[in-house]
Amino acid sequence: MLANFAEPGKIDIGNFMEKNYMFNMPMEKFGYLTGRSLTTFKRDFKKTFQTTPQKWLTQKRLELAHYQIREKNRRPSEVYLETGFENLSHFGYAFKKLFGYAPTEGFRE
Repeated sequence: MLANFAEPGKIDIGNFMEKNYMFNMPMEKFGYLTGRSLTTFKRDFKKTFQTTPQKWLTQKRLELAHYQIREKNRRPSEVYLETGFENLSHFGYAFKKLFGYAPTEGFRE
């Protein structure tokens, strides 16, 4: 017990985020669920992932959506809510910005 220098109450932010990134929650909730204040969550997140939580979440969610559309042949309108986006228009804009084409172009009828 004396050799354990982990901070009490905090859980591994990397593992937690990899398992829960697709859930659309406020940043404060991610912090709370990992045992951190919002400020501490953002600081620890940056140490772990070398980027901001919002950029990382958007990237991971878009990659999941891309996989669902291209590999599973699912419609963008089915995928955007499941991957943590609230607005189909914003999803389409962010998807095109990252991948260079609209999500509807990746779907095969």
